Amino acid sequence: MTLWIIFALMTAAAVIAVLWPLGRKPADPAGGSDLLIYQDQLEEIDRDRTTGLIGAAEAESARVEISRRLLAAAAAKASTPQPSNPRANARRRRAAAVAVFVVPLIALGLYLKLGSPDIPGQSAFARPSEAEEDRSIASLVSQVESHLARNPNDGAGWEVIAPVYLRLGRLADAVMARKKAIALNGDSPARESDLGEALVAASNGIVTDEAKLAFDRAVAGDAHDVKARFYLGLADEQDGNRDAAAQKWRALLDEAPADAPWRGFVAAALGRGTGEKADTVGPSAADVAAAANMPADQRTEMIRGMVQRLSDRLHADGHDVDGWMRLVRAYAVLGERDQARNAAAEARRALAARPDEVHRIDNLVKSLGLEG
Repeated sequence: MTLWIIFALMTAAAVIAVLWPLGRKPADPAGGSDLLIYQDQLEEIDRDRTTGLIGAAEAESARVEISRRLLAAAAAKASTPQPSNPRANARRRRAAAVAVFVVPLIALGLYLKLGSPDIPGQSAFARPSEAEEDRSIASLVSQVESHLARNPNDGAGWEVIAPVYLRLGRLADAVMARKKAIALNGDSPARESDLGEALVAASNGIVTDEAKLAFDRAVAGDAHDVKARFYLGLADEQDGNRDAAAQKWRALLDEAPADAPWRGFVAAALGRGTGEKADTVGPSAADVAAAANMPADQRTEMIRGMVQRLSDRLHADGHDVDGWMRLVRAYAVLGERDQARNAAAEARRALAARPDEVHRIDNLVKSLGLEG
């Protein structure tokens, strides 16, 4: 029933929309045209004055003249009687009759024959919006491409569109855009790293020689470039040098902040290459953050329990360097810096026979600012 009420209201609105102009007196085409022309001329003068095409004096003089003509046209239109046209009136009446009776009947018949009134409706908010989003992205990309076709030396434009190409899967275009951005904007570690990433994507995940050179240039300019260092480790893994890959990825994890969003990604790569469960035991920064909404006593109990379990396991078996690093980092996240230093000292004693792993603990202590 609700559907038919909606249809009735929509039909009434459509009929009113048709009848409204039919009930108005016809305008004088000539007079109306003159008025519109003069109004457009006034707006054009304002635009020309704003852009500096004409001076203030010329603009004012032209504005006065056009205003005089506009007023004259308006006065002439008002004083001219509008002739009554019987044929036009008859046509309007026939159109009104069609709008009131014939159109609704035809629409109703077509809907009952072709429509599906029994199918439940769907809210517009529940309909997928991906198609509209895709059209919007495609339109924006087309605009940028048109701009770049006219201005091929716009380095900023190539920089903007390169990651969009990568997202859309236009990998060859992404590589081309990255190279143009470097050629026009100059070399930098970030641009070299982005170029290497595009080259890897275009090669189905293989770190080619060209991509590796780009990553080497990025690390040469910025030794802390995470993306380049990760892909250089991946290049070692693909070359069969898993030890070198693991060393690069461990160094990344050792230096990473506790809440770095890419920690899990690098740890997964390390685990894939070596079988290690890198830095995955014990409470993480995300665990601590998740407990923030708990009551104070429950939060303290949960965090302490995780830290204590990790500490007990490490004291039973102190050979897990990644576990020690997790424990040190957990104390640092909790703000217990003395406990973090004590855990680091215990880790050094437990790993004394393994200088490389002790070095990892030392690097972690430095990165967390726990020295002294």
